[in-house]
Amino acid sequence: MSPSSPLSRLCLHTITTKPWSTEQCISRYAAAGVRGITFWRYNLEGRSPEVVGRQAREAGLEVVSLCRGGFFPGRTAAERQHSVDDNRRCIEQAKDLGAPLIVLVCGAVPGQSLVESRKQIADGIAAILPEAEAAGVKLGIEPLHPMYADDRSAVNTLKQANEICDALGSPASLGIAADVYHIWWDPDLESQIHRTAQAKRLFAFHLCDWKTPTTDFLNDRGLMGEGCIPISVISQWVDATGYTGMREVEIFSNRYWSMDQSEWLSCIMKSYQELYA
Repeated sequence: MSPSSPLSRLCLHTITTKPWSTEQCISRYAAAGVRGITFWRYNLEGRSPEVVGRQAREAGLEVVSLCRGGFFPGRTAAERQHSVDDNRRCIEQAKDLGAPLIVLVCGAVPGQSLVESRKQIADGIAAILPEAEAAGVKLGIEPLHPMYADDRSAVNTLKQANEICDALGSPASLGIAADVYHIWWDPDLESQIHRTAQAKRLFAFHLCDWKTPTTDFLNDRGLMGEGCIPISVISQWVDATGYTGMREVEIFSNRYWSMDQSEWLSCIMKSYQELYA
């Protein structure tokens, strides 16, 4: 495949074709011409991460990242320690899988102040950074849309993620995964993308679309081009920074999971190629 081909930068998250097994994702992505794969941790249940990673690479796929770590806040010290321990297991899985990056969905506690949740997030990341560095695995903070601030992530903008990265240091190991679904609305988005890249911490770029109306704020994401996100514009901002990494399609959709997954994959390929033609 030519390095200039749009497909040379196409990565799919396995959650996008959730009904498929791990092995089906590997074989069918490769057959379709997809270049990279991001595994979700459920793909590793009952399997050897080393074997899964080897199968992907033998099929011609680059293992881009592992989803997901995070969920650091907790009401008690025991809950927070449990999360740290789980993230340490995630680091070991990523190392064995051969995934260079873990995407962090940072978490929040319903009813707890965002200030406290953000402090607990920073503390949790700081606790696992040494293990990540030792394993050669990067951590990518993924800001989530503010609708998730109370229960899924208290980190909701690139600015907040950049501030955590600034405070903790470790520029080679700690960065950001930018998902257009979560950040497209931000009036400071272009400048924060530039800030993120200038600090060499733009580790990942995720694609999908925002449908109107949205019937389920978690599992009704759109295929690129069927919603209101200016994906082409945001992609231009990202590429203008010198980012040459994968463009990762990550779509949670009950509607698309219910259809024939081979047809769904064809729709993804068509949409992606039209977007980056």
